[in-house]
Amino acid sequence: MLITVVSIFPGMFEVLNYGIIKRAKDTGLVNIEVINLRDFAADRRRNVDDYDYGGGTGMVMKADVFFHFKDWYEKHSGKGYVLLMSPKGSVFTHEKAVELANKKHLVLLCGRYKGVDERVKDMVDEELSIGDFVLSGGELAAMVIIDAVSRQIPGVVGKMESVENDSFYNGYLDYPHYTRPANLNGKKVPDVLLSGAHEKIDLYRKMESIKETILKRPDLFIKKQLNEEDKKMIAELIRSLVKNKDAG
Repeated sequence: MLITVVSIFPGMFEVLNYGIIKRAKDTGLVNIEVINLRDFAADRRRNVDDYDYGGGTGMVMKADVFFHFKDWYEKHSGKGYVLLMSPKGSVFTHEKAVELANKKHLVLLCGRYKGVDERVKDMVDEELSIGDFVLSGGELAAMVIIDAVSRQIPGVVGKMESVENDSFYNGYLDYPHYTRPANLNGKKVPDVLLSGAHEKIDLYRKMESIKETILKRPDLFIKKQLNEEDKKMIAELIRSLVKNKDAG
């Protein structure tokens, strides 16, 4: 996959030279190019913003600069799927990350200041937001999207099983994780995880995943379409809770 990022602060994306994203780049599974939008400004000062027509505070990013970029990149890299980082966009989700991972070329436009000239949206396929809050620019949102999308590309994460066990992959939150020591300040790892009984461990983790979702993100659970296995897990979870209550 080719990911093209357009920003007036390309240096911010040095953070992508670490961890899983770096490995993805090194192996050629993901190619990330960061383009300085100022390179497409028409004047010597490399100006990318101007005053808002109609008045008001704040500056607006100029449309012509973005279209100059568009003309250039379509000649050099072809037409990608263009995303504008925007608080007005639809909220980015795991499902959207999976969808975008199937694209061959993503172009992420990072706004700044008051926002971008409305006409920029003529070159945009989709506006995306990472939440109901306002950032100083689209760069951090772009990094979040790059990380989430890259994880869904086969081979980026060492074992696909690790991705499949992530929160949101199957509509539920991830189950709790533990590592050594088995007893820390009197708080013990659940016995079932130390038992070596893989079927019981699998059942325990599935029930914990459902319980975590119900308690922490009931909105996700309400939207979840339950299959037969889900129903069996929920029934087992209720039996377990009732049993523990009676035992107490």
